[in-house]
Amino acid sequence: MKILITTECYFPVINGVVTSVMTLRKELINMGHEVKILTLSGKKRSFEKDDVIYIGSLGLNKLYPGARIAFPFDNVYLRKVIGWKPDVIHSQSEFSTFQMAKLLSRKLEVPIVHTYHTIYEDYTHYFSPYKKWGKRVAQVFTKSILKHTSGVIAPTVKVQSLLIKYGVSQKIHVVPSGINLGLFDKRIEDKGKLKLKQKIGIPPNKKVLLFVGRLAKEKRLEEILYFVYKFNDENILLLIVGDGPNRAFLEKYVQKLGISNQVIFVGMVPSKEVIYYYQVGDIFVSASTSETQGLTYLEALANGLPALCRQDMCLENVIMDGINGWQYNSYENFADKLSILLFQDEEYRRLSYNARERVALTYSSIAFARKIEGIYQDTVATFKRREIVEEVVQKVQ
Repeated sequence: MKILITTECYFPVINGVVTSVMTLRKELINMGHEVKILTLSGKKRSFEKDDVIYIGSLGLNKLYPGARIAFPFDNVYLRKVIGWKPDVIHSQSEFSTFQMAKLLSRKLEVPIVHTYHTIYEDYTHYFSPYKKWGKRVAQVFTKSILKHTSGVIAPTVKVQSLLIKYGVSQKIHVVPSGINLGLFDKRIEDKGKLKLKQKIGIPPNKKVLLFVGRLAKEKRLEEILYFVYKFNDENILLLIVGDGPNRAFLEKYVQKLGISNQVIFVGMVPSKEVIYYYQVGDIFVSASTSETQGLTYLEALANGLPALCRQDMCLENVIMDGINGWQYNSYENFADKLSILLFQDEEYRRLSYNARERVALTYSSIAFARKIEGIYQDTVATFKRREIVEEVVQKVQ
């Protein structure tokens, strides 16, 4: 098959969506498919490199940090895509690149399959001071976009349930994103860990709580900071890997709590090096309830880190209480489970082993790509049957 994937961001930008798209592209190519990426350039200029088409765009940081917009209605690169004639379009965003997907779908008469990555209800603070009104806008916006698709992929049952609640009538497939487990075979020896800890500034006797992700308001990282302060144990350190618009606030909050000696902000780390930061961690922590799935959770588990995360529907069958970590619902619950992870070595080893093994069984990138391939094939076949029926009806009329 010829597959066009449209996405607002792509390499060198790194986030959960980009990682998912890069993983899917690699596996689909390995399976013998032709795959092109259509994304936005970080500049006004459009260009193509290694089957990735970057459309010139303008920044809209005032709307949302990192947001961009393009007006590609007469673009030479879109005409090249039309000449290539993809069999299916897989969209990954609801903004500029979705408008391109819609245009291409109409001209090529091919279906759009869409992965719904973002629960916009949790991002209303960026565009509306009124949460109730913001949720309604998110619902109307989502339904108006998805009506142009022939099928929707939801990473979790949580997202599927939300879309059904919105009244989305398209077929919704639940397919958790996969991860490239081969990346996590790169283990660093104890000497390497010690050297990296020294570089970061982690004392060798500290237990490391690790957060990896974008530092944005919806990640609710201040809850973890407050819990570290309240737990009041000098032997633990919170390592924060990532950057984002909320970093300055979080750094000030750390100072206010008086825990500067227990928190390290690493900032952005090259994607190839993130694995090593997972390996200097002991426990993965997160308070976010805005995830559709959260690849960092899976990456942490694949590295053998038990997880201690805020209870959320997206973590169903991902973080299983007492098996590979716990989902907490209060500070008392958090503190109780953290004590087990910190002070019961045999229990920690069991949870760490389970974390790695269960990810390997359930979330491989190959299994992910095969499920997506099946959805493409079914969607294309259904789309063609519908076209034939419509053609017959028109002739009869």
